[in-house]
Amino acid sequence: MTNTIAIWLAILIVSFFALDYFVLGWDSPTLILRFVIDLTRNMAFWR
Repeated sequence: MTNTIAIWLAILIVSFFALDYFVLGWDSPTLILRFVIDLTRNMAFWR
């Protein structure tokens, strides 16, 4: 991954969370964290 791609990806992610916080109100960080916790639990189960 080049620096240009990494910078654009970071801008895209930050702008998505800013749009979610200020405009949409979907509470995306909470949903993403729940999915990560569920994934961690499932991986721990299969380990």
